[in-house]
Amino acid sequence: MDSFNEHFEHLSKDPVLKYLIEKIGDKIRLSDRYEKDLAKAVSQIIIEQQVSFKAAITIKKRFNNLIGKLSYKNIQKIDNKDLQSIGISFKKVEYIKNVYLYFLNNKLDFKILEDEEVINELTKIKGVGKWTAEMFLIFILFRKNIFSNGDLALLNSIKINYNLKILTNPKLESLKKRWGPYKTVASLLLWKSIEKKIFYQKSKINYKYYF
Repeated sequence: MDSFNEHFEHLSKDPVLKYLIEKIGDKIRLSDRYEKDLAKAVSQIIIEQQVSFKAAITIKKRFNNLIGKLSYKNIQKIDNKDLQSIGISFKKVEYIKNVYLYFLNNKLDFKILEDEEVINELTKIKGVGKWTAEMFLIFILFRKNIFSNGDLALLNSIKINYNLKILTNPKLESLKKRWGPYKTVASLLLWKSIEKKIFYQKSKINYKYYF
């Protein structure tokens, strides 16, 4: 699942992504964030919302220790204050309990659903937005052509790597069109670029190529 040779071959047509592939292509992974328990998977993505990467790792570890091997019903019964005590906000506690209630009552096979069907289904859960559903598609279902327009880190990475003061929607859609059908790996490269602070040399860009 972490072999991206075919993806890299296509994405290398973009000079920026070619540079990132050469520098950090061996450092990207999909499997690192995989969780087979779907309720826990969605809950962990909710925990990741609007917190730093390091903070998310710490809180997720505490969360996993707290719930242990409890059933979904018993996770529902955990005192909200106990969940808040490990660094989960009041609202996120409510959202996580909504997630467990949903998966307690729904046995959908998400693997057979189309991308939009997955998004539409998960966003029925109060507290699960499109970004959370898109991260689920990427890291849990390993869908290959996902890009989240609502992910600030991705948008910032594009602005830095492509030397754009303002990233307009037409410019973003132009880039995404070039990256398809492998937008997921493009996203992984752009995230890793921000994390490692490795960016394309701006002077090399041929703007006519892109826009």
